[in-house]
Amino acid sequence: MVSRGYSPQRSGSQPAPSGAPEHRQEERRMLNNMTDTEEGEGGPNSQGDGNPKESSPFINSSGASDVEKSQQYDGKNMALFEEEMDNSPMVSSILSSLANYSNLPQGSKEHEEAENEEGVAPSKKKPAVKAPSLGTLMGVYLPCIQNIFGVILFLRMTWMVGIGGVLGSFIIVFMCCSTTMLTAISMSAIATNGVVPAGGSYYMISRSLGPEFGGAVGICFYLGTTFAGAMYILGAIELLLIYIVPQAAIFKMEGLEGAEMEAAMLNNMRVYGTLVLSFMATVVFVGVKYVNKLALVFLACVILSILAVYAGVIKTAIEPPVFPVCILGNRTLISKGFDVCAKVIEQDNGTITTKLWRIFCDSEFLNATCDEYFSNNNVSEIQGIPGVTSGILAENLFGYYMEKGDYLEKRGISAVQDPDAPITNANRYVLADITSFFTLLVGIYFPSVTGIMAGSNRSGDLRDAQKSIPIGTIAAITTTSTVYMSAVVLFGACIEGVVLRDKFGEGVNGNLVIGTLAWPSPWVIVIGSFFSTCGAGLQSLTGAPRLLQAISRDGVIPFLKVFGHGKANGEPTWALLLTASICEIGIIIASLDAVAPILSMFFLMCYMFVNLACALQTLLRTPNWRPRFKFYHWALSFLGMSLCLSLMFICSWYYAIVAMVIATCIYKYIEFAGAEKEWGDGIRGISLSAARYALMRLEEGPPHTKNWRPQILVLVSMDAEQNVEQPRLLSLTNQLKAGKGLTIVGTSVVGTFLNNQAEAQKAEQSLRKLMETEKVKGFSQVVISSNLRDGTSHMIQVGGLGGLKHNTVLVSWPRTWKQPEDNLRFRNFIEVVRETTAASLALLVPKNIAAYPSNGERFTEGHIDVWWIVHDGGMLMLLPFLLSQHKVWRKCKMRIFTVAQMDDNSIQMKKDLITFLYHLRIDAEVEVVEMHDSDISAYTYEKTLVMEQRSQILKQMHLTKNEMDREIQSITDSSRGSIRRKNPSNLRSQKSTEDPGVVSVEEKPEEEVQLIHNKNATPTSPISPTTPAGGAATPGQELQMTWTDNIENQAAAAHPEQGGVKDIFNMKPEWESLNQSNVRRMHTALRLNEVIMKKSKEAKLVLLNMPGPPKNRMGEENYMEFLEVLTEGLNRVLLVRGGGREVITIYS
Repeated sequence: MVSRGYSPQRSGSQPAPSGAPEHRQEERRMLNNMTDTEEGEGGPNSQGDGNPKESSPFINSSGASDVEKSQQYDGKNMALFEEEMDNSPMVSSILSSLANYSNLPQGSKEHEEAENEEGVAPSKKKPAVKAPSLGTLMGVYLPCIQNIFGVILFLRMTWMVGIGGVLGSFIIVFMCCSTTMLTAISMSAIATNGVVPAGGSYYMISRSLGPEFGGAVGICFYLGTTFAGAMYILGAIELLLIYIVPQAAIFKMEGLEGAEMEAAMLNNMRVYGTLVLSFMATVVFVGVKYVNKLALVFLACVILSILAVYAGVIKTAIEPPVFPVCILGNRTLISKGFDVCAKVIEQDNGTITTKLWRIFCDSEFLNATCDEYFSNNNVSEIQGIPGVTSGILAENLFGYYMEKGDYLEKRGISAVQDPDAPITNANRYVLADITSFFTLLVGIYFPSVTGIMAGSNRSGDLRDAQKSIPIGTIAAITTTSTVYMSAVVLFGACIEGVVLRDKFGEGVNGNLVIGTLAWPSPWVIVIGSFFSTCGAGLQSLTGAPRLLQAISRDGVIPFLKVFGHGKANGEPTWALLLTASICEIGIIIASLDAVAPILSMFFLMCYMFVNLACALQTLLRTPNWRPRFKFYHWALSFLGMSLCLSLMFICSWYYAIVAMVIATCIYKYIEFAGAEKEWGDGIRGISLSAARYALMRLEEGPPHTKNWRPQILVLVSMDAEQNVEQPRLLSLTNQLKAGKGLTIVGTSVVGTFLNNQAEAQKAEQSLRKLMETEKVKGFSQVVISSNLRDGTSHMIQVGGLGGLKHNTVLVSWPRTWKQPEDNLRFRNFIEVVRETTAASLALLVPKNIAAYPSNGERFTEGHIDVWWIVHDGGMLMLLPFLLSQHKVWRKCKMRIFTVAQMDDNSIQMKKDLITFLYHLRIDAEVEVVEMHDSDISAYTYEKTLVMEQRSQILKQMHLTKNEMDREIQSITDSSRGSIRRKNPSNLRSQKSTEDPGVVSVEEKPEEEVQLIHNKNATPTSPISPTTPAGGAATPGQELQMTWTDNIENQAAAAHPEQGGVKDIFNMKPEWESLNQSNVRRMHTALRLNEVIMKKSKEAKLVLLNMPGPPKNRMGEENYMEFLEVLTEGLNRVLLVRGGGREVITIYS
């Protein structure tokens, strides 16, 4: 057995003590109950005392905890994995919790339990989470039915059929039901792709499309649910004031007509709506459990009402109910105010007038003056409910859209009327209260198909959510769609057209029109719809605050955090207050027909994003997308999304735009101010797919010159605490990013990946923090390598991906390169220069980086000076332009200097340069500096001598310390003595302040450094520092010349006046050994520095061509000295090397 070799109880040959059974029993209890092992029974003292623990690479000797651990896994044959048990527990111990995983929301059920448990002792409290027990019928199907059937079915369905016609209404119902069915299919796929906690559509969208979309659509869904509450309350008030107790109206409508009557009606709605809203909010605040207990009662009311309608339809086929409608000419009369639908009646062998006569005439006598339309037309009475067998369906097949104030007219009856006659007694006819059109009907009807999320909202309470949600939701939508479609046909087949178009039943004695069809009594529908509407309003006021609370607790919208708090039991008090306030806005609007399109927008937007989420997940084929519900397809989701978007603009284009603006504002707010969340959303998947596609396209070839922009790799060094040593490098990077493009900030950590991973993570965090502070948008990269040179080389080679690679390297000048302890640093720097040259990368080297401005500074004046010595592809032109786009450098003007030689036409050069800059569209002052050949000064020789002596000192770095000290001392003593002995007094003032004698080398070299004679080095003339050599000297020469004999001879012939120099040369024996190439380079550096200091000493920034490095390993110290001399005395210098390609063009 594996465990016997590593278990301390089994070590040695002694038998197991009698405590072992107790130990195993305790171990079983511990594994089953996940409790800590107690000492005494099965603890460390029960057995194994005094036995030393077996030394094992898998078991740490760290005291009692390890003993407990070894006992815990004793006999489990798992000793091999003991080291990983803390982070990776045994599968056998966690399978139970994995299988029974539940993420119950703080929904109504939990709030009920919390309320019931208040005041109970903690030991007697029930477990916080009860096993979910609801099945498909009770958990999904019936809640969806209750939420879908609602106020629109009872108050507006008949009116919609009358106005839109059976065909038009059927199209509307089919469109809306198809939208919800397609959304339900998408929702089922998302809901069965893993465990879905409560939050319904908000949770699904946010986890599928990310926090920005989730927050935006979650708020839209919340607003839709809140306005739905307002719509249900308005529906309940309409039922109350028009059909149940009209006498309760505070603002009396009798005797009013037109706008006055409408205003009185709306005011009544506002007053009673506010009262009902306050009552409902109080009920929800006091206890959700009362709402939940009444839910089944409300559902029963809905089902009974619908059954009563179907029973009434069957009854009309046998015996149609008597609901006469009085028609004058072809206009429908309001039934209140008269009892007999006739002008006169025969009574006692005489003709007497009726109440209807007295309404339209000035007296009750037959010779009275009457209304012209009344006089010219007859009164007729038609049956309001002719029955399903009457054939009225053909008359109601097509739409009858009306303008506001139009008379409700009966089709097929002619009437005599004078078009020019003034309208009189308008309040006696049934009039259209609003202008109707097809899109209005869509907006008013759509809320009657919402509510499909009720099942997914209860996923935490379901026994098998992944099975119940698809079946229950789709079955509920199928049921409700069937009811709606059949209702459209049956209403058109049973009810007279004028009654259908009579929104408030004024022509049928003020009865609810759908109630006239119901059996056994209209009151069944009136009372049933009233209670179901009140119940739906309560459910909205219960659900909306919890949705807002879920969004608030997610932390994606910072200013909503206050609404995540509530009562001690978690009841969302503040969210309820906000919900009631928003709901009051809908109450103040007061018109059911105006509120319905508002919530249609929000629900449609929500459903649109559910479809989008499913389509994206399907198309992206993310590995985690494995829904149990298989009957979905991305095409169906896109169709559903298109239908939602179309319906939004069909309902109301301006409401659609407002809803989209609200969602967009919330999206942008979350993007900029919200908490960062990583939910594995589909938008990230889109980004990955788009990035992959774009990278593949970039691979097709290098960018055109017009598209070139600096993609910068910033190489920074870290201190011992893993903090960036040159933070201003990132400030400069930010200022250069007017060209946008890629930024990678990289650093190296010395060590191995296994041992130094923590340091690398700390360094990366430091980089990210500094990038955020300096507002540098890009990526950070930390490489762990055995030495800094290799790490830097690796970053230069492999930074970036595919076509999105850096083309420019930004590295700081090694400020302390002359100090012996920084010998390695400057060699690494020169390696970076070499590698960027070999890789055809541009190189930017800011000198005195600490003096560069931060992003918060502003230059109000000054110049950016460009010293254009050699052509490098235009980098020197492009960089000042990019800098000038940033607010730090915006006020600085650009000056370009170029150097003219003896035989150059400086006037023509200036004209050409001005023309070139004009074509480049760059504004800059131009100056051509003439720099003629001159004698090499003694100061130049002295600088070169000191430089080469220092090189000789560094050459000895491979010697032992004692030998090295002796060698350095002998060299410095001899050089000092010769300089003191031979130096004229007039040259002492020009001596370099550097004393080679102070140099001491304390560390061993990284590699052997040979005596530097610039073998195969690239020479530089005073004219061009990068002019290639004509030849190379042999290695055996003591004095190695990199200039050819021809060049030397030409130089000597061209300047015979340099005899004075030879005299000095003869006077200085130590000068004879100097490398003449180094002398000439030093001469160029000194002359250029002199000219630059004269012209650009006050410039805010000087950009300068950076000479190339020596091609071999010799001359590296000399190269650094040349650059130091070249830039001496300048405050801010940016040395620039081009990448070997044109980066700027005159073409558009």
